[in-house]
Amino acid sequence: MSDGAIIRVNLANHGYDVSVRPRLLAETGEWLKSSLAPAKAAVMTDSHVGPIYGKALTDSLSAAGIEPIVATIPAGEKHKSLAHLMPIYDQFLGAKIERSTPVLALGGGVVTDMAGFIAATILRGVPLIQIPTSLLAMVDASIGGKTGVDHAVGKNLIGAFHQPTAVLIDPETLRTLPPRELGSGLAECVKHDLIRDAEGFARLEESIDRIVNLEMGTISDLIAHNVEIKARVVEADPLEKGERAHLNYGHTFGHAIESVSKFSYSHGESISLGMIAAAFVSHRLGMLDATSMQRIRAILNRCGLPTAGLTLEVDRVVEAMQFDKKVKNGRIRLVLLERIGRATVRDDVPPALMREAVASLRG
Repeated sequence: MSDGAIIRVNLANHGYDVSVRPRLLAETGEWLKSSLAPAKAAVMTDSHVGPIYGKALTDSLSAAGIEPIVATIPAGEKHKSLAHLMPIYDQFLGAKIERSTPVLALGGGVVTDMAGFIAATILRGVPLIQIPTSLLAMVDASIGGKTGVDHAVGKNLIGAFHQPTAVLIDPETLRTLPPRELGSGLAECVKHDLIRDAEGFARLEESIDRIVNLEMGTISDLIAHNVEIKARVVEADPLEKGERAHLNYGHTFGHAIESVSKFSYSHGESISLGMIAAAFVSHRLGMLDATSMQRIRAILNRCGLPTAGLTLEVDRVVEAMQFDKKVKNGRIRLVLLERIGRATVRDDVPPALMREAVASLRG
């Protein structure tokens, strides 16, 4: 796909395109000029990504006659809070942005979530352009309109749905991504195929070495494939009332691990362990076969992700699962696998089995 790919997200009141093409970052200004023609653009980035790619974006905007207003947050999940948003509101409002001024989110998942929340709430809503620079943000956080920040109780508990006007993905930005962060994105790619596409999972097993080595054609195809999966799920369930819950495979366990560890486990590491725990439960309930469990463990290991060795206290992780957003009437709703490529939601998993699944991660 040397010419790139465009995936359409068709929603009832707000469809948009996700463009995947190497060197797309440098074309952002011209794209914005032809599509929205704003006088200004409010750019939000972080202290890691801004110094690497901020100038390329602002030069592109300036060349198109668009004034960039750049706000930079400290990098890292621990800064994903309402407190760190207030200076951004101050800066953008001080620059007299208007309802037509787009917010451009340049960064990974933390930036895409936080900038999305800014766009959803400032002036009661302005256009949002997602420009993800991490694989995790490209295949997950930038698509679907889920925005927000963390609370002391748990992840992403304060937020809003706010669909982007467009998502612009330049795979070349992955060349500067640390291997640990690449793994975080690969965890989501594995998850997408586990819940929706058995053939895609087999292709991933065949191509994973080329992906880890950042072969640009292969990784561009990987991104487009995963955007397609995410887009179709979001179309079917834009507000996460039903099928979209399948995207949370591994996340009930994983978010608890992430929170209890105070983010010493990365998102990808946490979700990898969470998927293994969910596979354990699926197997014990008589759905997922042992061979499939071995394949899941093997592909995650090849992605450089952990599948065992959890160092956290089991009871604390299980307790944190009670704060998951999917808990309903006090019952934890787990996304499980009937087989590779087919997910289901269960709210009847015995607490003792969930605890056993977490304990199994310590081995």
